[in-house]
Amino acid sequence: MSATAAAPAGTGRRLNRSSLLIALGLGLAVLTVVLVGGGSASRSADLDPDNADPNGARALAQVLEDQGVDVDIVRTAAALHDAQTGAGSTVVVTSTELLGQSTTDRLVDDAAGARLVLVEPGPGTTDAFGLSALPTGVDVGDAVAAGCADPTYAGLSVAVDYALAYPVDGGCFSTSDGALLAEPRPGTVVFGAGEALSNDQVLRADNAAVALRLLGQSDRLVWYVPSIDDLRADDGVSLTTLLPDWLRPSLWLVALATIALLVWRARRLGALAIEPLPVSVKAIETTRSRGRLYRKAGDRTHAAGVLRAAARVRAAERLRLGSRPDPDTLVRDVARHTGRPVAEIEALLGPRAPAPATDHDLITLADQLAELDREVRRP
Repeated sequence: MSATAAAPAGTGRRLNRSSLLIALGLGLAVLTVVLVGGGSASRSADLDPDNADPNGARALAQVLEDQGVDVDIVRTAAALHDAQTGAGSTVVVTSTELLGQSTTDRLVDDAAGARLVLVEPGPGTTDAFGLSALPTGVDVGDAVAAGCADPTYAGLSVAVDYALAYPVDGGCFSTSDGALLAEPRPGTVVFGAGEALSNDQVLRADNAAVALRLLGQSDRLVWYVPSIDDLRADDGVSLTTLLPDWLRPSLWLVALATIALLVWRARRLGALAIEPLPVSVKAIETTRSRGRLYRKAGDRTHAAGVLRAAARVRAAERLRLGSRPDPDTLVRDVARHTGRPVAEIEALLGPRAPAPATDHDLITLADQLAELDREVRRP
């Protein structure tokens, strides 16, 4: 019984000693990167294995090499093709936002048979690798435990400030929005907590152990940093890749509903049908109705204009001056026919006659025009 208990205890001490050595090695690597990184030619991209800045991943690359992993850094699609990856090797891709359709297709072909690790792939990349659900950006803050069935990450936790969560089942380091590490298909791993690999945060929580177990499972690691120079003119993320899956059928449903509404309303349209009025309306009723409308609107100017226009038409017909006589000629002929002064007729029928200021003035004008009409009709 004692011998059985002693074996696990010894094994646990060896694991703790190994973890301590790995953490110490990473600490020394980070210190070395900080001290000597400024004097070397380093890259500035995030998680670049040659980048000595806080956002780079030179410390992790150096520790992987110290652990016996052959780290091969490639920066173009052609170099990845020449790297001859296959079974027994791991391909890790950082700066996945620089992948286009053409470089993604080449990556799928060139990494066939190898274990592929994608660091923080976005909406334009995940679909090509078997993950149709769009990732969600989350603020992590506190350490997230693995909480999955994969024994590789058992008992470990990840602590980063910001990450991408993938809504899949069975992933590791799960949050309310999804898992930070998932395997959408065999041999392909997506890791949304890319900050855990950086020089600045690799020593937080169990980030170092997670990074080493994620990238150090094979003797050979091909670190692919995509280049924008490999993109073709027609590469890029289309609008359809950014839309959530539920929105597309919703748009189709709205379009069909709109077409159905147009058809339903259009069937009520057709040729105009001429129908007789059901009743005859007397002219006096129409006149009174229009008068009430003018009175309600308070438009005395328009009402006076209608009265004067009707009086001019009747006078022109009576005096046989045509349908559109000259206004000045009409005023002179009416004055000569009635024996009134021209100025008086001008104030009643002239185009420059003043508009009535009150309703009483309008009634007075109507009476004067009626009297003038009677005089014009006299022989």
